[in-house]
Amino acid sequence: MNQLDSATDNYTAQDAVLVLEDGQVYIGEPYGAVGATRGEIVFSTAMTGYQETLTDPSYDRQIVVQTFPHIGDTGVNPSDPESSRIWVAGYVVRDPSVNVSNWRATGSLDDALVDNGIVGISHIDTRKLVRHLRTAGVMRAGIFSGDALLDGQGEPRSIDALLDDVRQTPQMKGMSLYDEVSTKERYVVEPTGAFEGKEPVATVAAVDLGIKAMTPQRLAERGCRVVVLPSTTTFEEIEQLNPDGVFFSNGPGDPEQADDMVAMLREVLSAGYPFFGICFGNQLLGRALGFGTYKLKFGHRGINQPVKDMTTGKVEVTAHNHGFAVDAPLGQTVDAPYQNGTFGKVFVSHVDLNDDVVEGLQCVDIPAFSVQYHPEAAAGPHDAAYLFDRFVAMMNDANAKNAKEESTNA
Repeated sequence: MNQLDSATDNYTAQDAVLVLEDGQVYIGEPYGAVGATRGEIVFSTAMTGYQETLTDPSYDRQIVVQTFPHIGDTGVNPSDPESSRIWVAGYVVRDPSVNVSNWRATGSLDDALVDNGIVGISHIDTRKLVRHLRTAGVMRAGIFSGDALLDGQGEPRSIDALLDDVRQTPQMKGMSLYDEVSTKERYVVEPTGAFEGKEPVATVAAVDLGIKAMTPQRLAERGCRVVVLPSTTTFEEIEQLNPDGVFFSNGPGDPEQADDMVAMLREVLSAGYPFFGICFGNQLLGRALGFGTYKLKFGHRGINQPVKDMTTGKVEVTAHNHGFAVDAPLGQTVDAPYQNGTFGKVFVSHVDLNDDVVEGLQCVDIPAFSVQYHPEAAAGPHDAAYLFDRFVAMMNDANAKNAKEESTNA
């Protein structure tokens, strides 16, 4: 567990070296694949659910530090992934488990990281690292091990050379990544549980911007047929589905680089489709309504974040993974800024109790709402599962209203 300055090269090819763009260096042991990786370094405060974390597409291009020291105890299994692969750019843990002990496990986390080519580092002071990131803010970083630590002559590369490598990595702000993680083909998730084999309660057009597998599952459990669509889907293609509601998922990258998705969402809202957005979808609703977004100093990542639902006064413990947020006024209902209030009034419906960050938006005059966190919460907690019920109720209300209007006009 060493931290070095940029003038010191006290390591060998058997080590792993973590280099931050501000010059901090940590030397530990390789974990997972050996090689080199770069990205924005962030931390997750979750004590459980590392497999869900690793396979969350919202972590694309990010090196994840686990604050919980012991990782890998329960191995990996084919049921818990949130997507078809591990998306993190790199992985940092303090004390990886040498044993796997769980009846569901089919392999070790270390082997899964190797199989997916994920370069990691272990046995460093992650507490010190995270305290630094909380103070300095998340930044670019690189993990280097094996031949990636050697130059052309087989000698150790200097820290300055590794630091140069890190500083050439693109910053997260300004990056558009949702096309990179989205499904390439549409697919359908049919109603499950008590609704299996029955006519759907509603059909949802879910635009995949980095969707987690549990999200359509939560809707299917409530009787919905969910048609998951690529990010390249057009509004006309959504219309052809004649959905009862439209959903925008979580996803990676800077919401300011999603003008095409914002434009399509405005078409969805103008057409009157009930809308629900999660995480990146919340940021896109904010932009569609005319609000700005900004990058947080170190973001919210973990499954223990307290959020207050301003519509009920209840506090939920929630799952988060976001580094950007919506800039909207708290404690008041305002005209949505876009085109002098064309979408009517809106208010901040959910607030993070740690730092007053906007965690949800609720439209008053159109059927649309969103939250910044993850109510599907595959690794728990499940305090916010009611939001899926709200969406189903919103679609039912819209259908009843449309049927009444048609009957009146007939």
